[in-house]
Amino acid sequence: MRLSSIGIVALLAGASACSQEKPMDKKAPDAAATQPPAKEPAPKPAEPKPAEVKVAESVPADPKPADPAVKEPEPDHIRVQHLLIAFKGTLPKAGLTRTREEAKTLAYELYEKVRKGEDFGPLIKQYTDDSYPGIYAMANFGKPLKGTDEFARNRMVAAFGDTGFPLKVGEYGIADFDPKKSPFGWHIVKRIE
Repeated sequence: MRLSSIGIVALLAGASACSQEKPMDKKAPDAAATQPPAKEPAPKPAEPKPAEVKVAESVPADPKPADPAVKEPEPDHIRVQHLLIAFKGTLPKAGLTRTREEAKTLAYELYEKVRKGEDFGPLIKQYTDDSYPGIYAMANFGKPLKGTDEFARNRMVAAFGDTGFPLKVGEYGIADFDPKKSPFGWHIVKRIE
């Protein structure tokens, strides 16, 4: 049998109250014995002990824990803003002299800054190796495009969509450099819609 939190509190409070009662006398009490003396206040009813309440509060309404392997379904359409940190040889950009190690270090430094609340826009303007403001709309696999400014997910760099679609609006993610999935460098991605 399954008891609710209220039922457990009631049982605990009842058991506590029963254990505090004294055994009854077999003789009928006289009238003077049933009334407290005038100077003493009447005894207060027993209150539940704090431990009893704590036990009741710790009983989950649904005993099944959440399954961390179950992912929320991805949205059909998203709009993201990103900051690309490239390195020499990943883009045909003149003047790009950063090494792969320097790019990774810079990408993670910037990622930590935005996670701690620094404004993303000025960082993109200063550091991106893509065009500012770096905003892209994407349609998920098999979904029709909403407009001419939207790209199909499978037409973008794989890591870009893989990072952007699982995010909730306002969250940040980072796509690491990968020669196949993220060949242009590190993408710091913020979902904005």
